[in-house]
Amino acid sequence: MDPNSTHASAPGDAVKRRVAVLFCGFEPLDAEAQRIRFQRTAAQTATQWNCKIETGALAGSPAHPYFDVVASGPDWRAETRFYLMEHSSVIATLRKRSLPIQIARGFGAFLNVIAEGGLFGYFRWAWRFALFFLFPFLLMLLALAVTAGIALIPFIFDLSPLHLIWSLPAAFGFFRYLFLPRAERLHTMLLFSNWQLALAMARQNNENANRRLEEFYDGLREAFSQPADEYLVASHSMGTNWATHTFGTLLEREPELAAGKKVAFLTLGGALLQCGLLRSAKRLRERAKLILGAPNVTWFEVQCLTDPVNFYKAPVAKALGHPDVPQPEIVQMRVRRTLTREHYKRIKYDILRVHRQYVMGSDLRVPHDFGLMVAGPLPAASFVGYSYDQLPPIAEDGSVSGR
Repeated sequence: MDPNSTHASAPGDAVKRRVAVLFCGFEPLDAEAQRIRFQRTAAQTATQWNCKIETGALAGSPAHPYFDVVASGPDWRAETRFYLMEHSSVIATLRKRSLPIQIARGFGAFLNVIAEGGLFGYFRWAWRFALFFLFPFLLMLLALAVTAGIALIPFIFDLSPLHLIWSLPAAFGFFRYLFLPRAERLHTMLLFSNWQLALAMARQNNENANRRLEEFYDGLREAFSQPADEYLVASHSMGTNWATHTFGTLLEREPELAAGKKVAFLTLGGALLQCGLLRSAKRLRERAKLILGAPNVTWFEVQCLTDPVNFYKAPVAKALGHPDVPQPEIVQMRVRRTLTREHYKRIKYDILRVHRQYVMGSDLRVPHDFGLMVAGPLPAASFVGYSYDQLPPIAEDGSVSGR
């Protein structure tokens, strides 16, 4: 291999068959929409790494479907069965309520998160995430204050109560037609639902979420029953809480299913501390400790400085109260070095779009390409050692270099 190459040496144990499971983030996308997104991601991966990636149709149980992925290069071939664990039905239930109820319950979750020590913990471990937590609620409070101010103009300026005839409709018009459309662009009401679910994941008191967790458990059991060279349990954002509950439950109930298997527990922009720092999340913290202490599990996190929706550089094990277990490896993604300059300019002010980049396609060769992790020939754990100076060892012709 060229000594001046920016590619790392290839690991000796290339993967031929993989089982991958993705616990999706907090997005109102069903399994088919998630599959289509990965298909686009895989197409970009194939272009960047000069290989071929074919994705099949959804199959399996509607509760935990999968699709098969076949990737190949000049000297390698990898088959992946890819399970999708998405919770869009839970999100839909939270969001189908009337707007006043969504707002009231959102503020209820806000106050409960603060009461459970969440805000203090966020400022302690990742101050940007604390600001992300505060933003939608402060924005809504400001809008409600302006709305009330418009409605009360007759009383503020000592006018006749008859002026309420125009001030009340004006207040409604401001909130409904001026504020809400702009707030939707900032995902304000989606974030109100997000915090309701975060509290429920800590307390485990939401029937829909608990039912979905049991379905995920059945899906993970099925995944670990498949023969494979490695098992990749990946999660994005809020999905890390679902993944930790589900995989931790498997280690509690049936540890033999994972025993002796090569397992990578990958969190992408993980938000485990979003729920794990709440006092009521005792069971979540215990399950995280089981995963952290499993001898055959490699836990690593992909984080990004410019993404405020992850706990950048936070020592997850220590923050969860487990300083005596191994700390997950942390690797850094740089969105600016993942996309072309024009592409980056288009998305850099959309916080949630930046946060989704972990599971989306890249315009350039990058060290932590999601499509390559899921479908390629390299063991998932090997990506811990790659960087922008030492890229995965895929040569320009798509072959695995250094073998």
